[in-house]
Amino acid sequence: MGQGDARDRSRGLERESDVSDESVVREQRRAETIAAANGIGTDTAFGAVTPPLYLSTTYTFAEFEQPRAYDYARLGNPTRDQLADTLAKLEGGARAVVVSSGMAALDLALSPLRPGDLLVAPHDCYGGTHRLLSMRAARGHYRVAFVDQGDEAALAAALAEGARIVLTETPSNPLMRITDIRRVAALAKAAGALFVVDNTFLSPALQRPLSLGADLVVHSTTKFLNGHSDVIGGAVIAADATLGDELAAWANTVGVTGSPFDAYLTLRGVRTLFARIERQERNAAAVAAFLDRHPAVARVHYPGLPAHPGHALAKAQQAGFGAMLSAELAGGREAVRRLVGALTIFSLAESLGGVESLIAHPVTMTHAAMDPEARERAGVGDGLVRLSVGLEAETDLLADLAQALDIVAKG
Repeated sequence: MGQGDARDRSRGLERESDVSDESVVREQRRAETIAAANGIGTDTAFGAVTPPLYLSTTYTFAEFEQPRAYDYARLGNPTRDQLADTLAKLEGGARAVVVSSGMAALDLALSPLRPGDLLVAPHDCYGGTHRLLSMRAARGHYRVAFVDQGDEAALAAALAEGARIVLTETPSNPLMRITDIRRVAALAKAAGALFVVDNTFLSPALQRPLSLGADLVVHSTTKFLNGHSDVIGGAVIAADATLGDELAAWANTVGVTGSPFDAYLTLRGVRTLFARIERQERNAAAVAAFLDRHPAVARVHYPGLPAHPGHALAKAQQAGFGAMLSAELAGGREAVRRLVGALTIFSLAESLGGVESLIAHPVTMTHAAMDPEARERAGVGDGLVRLSVGLEAETDLLADLAQALDIVAKG
């Protein structure tokens, strides 16, 4: 442990993603400009247009008892701070903390919980989230109530038990259910609970939960923010600077801060976020419409379809419907097996948000850690597939699905 630990509160932790005077001056800039240009042309050493990558783990002191802006990379790193500043501005937050994975980000956001505290979580969340919360609860770190947050009575009953944190995932993974962020934010505030929203599926390009009342936003930056399936990372963005400082201090204490090189690559990905999302969303809408008409598909879950139960709400609180969808095949698991075996463009793989199109079978992949009863309650069945739609030509994606579904239909 270095001397930097003793200066967390007084010096180092004020660096990462604090809202500066400059950010106030530039607050009118559109998010697209922030993503593409934040930090560009600011290098004072050599005039580099792209912010440089700083890999050093340690930094010299100017003199005895005179540390510079950085001293040890776990506490602070210029490259990681540049990414954090960009994410905070994109989400409209006071501070962001960049960590080593999406799960580390979620765990950090829930770190204010103490033994006996109640966490209200979605019953249909990502399988890795369900596993983390269940295992923490089993060890007595806190209590968890998995609740259908679309059921007002169930949510109210859980909050009445004295919830400390409410966690929402919208759209949900993998069934694309939409939760009313404003409504849950108001209920959480009335109950004295922190409100955390996982915004991984949409990114700040399409949804900004802090502006709708959330206290914290969580991201797996591995997904759409990076967008190239070559970095594992996460981030927590706080609406309140004091809470952000506390989370940054804890991230430094437990050592989950992200690596400089991963931050550099993620920032590179953020530069093209809006352009990628626009094309991917257009492709996803076409894929959803095609699947919705196909006889081998029993049901499509995509908020962009007018028949989706969350369509109107998604339209009201999102800037777009995103590039994620799921579909239930009429033939169940065997139909899934035939489908994924016949596809030539969609790769059978976990993760999402990259430039390439992926297909996953939640029951055997992303949600395998959930027990069958929990999956059944969530509505995750054997015939469900989740699609992350990429940047390929729309006609090629539809042709690939068409030929594969023809094979499925023939049995």
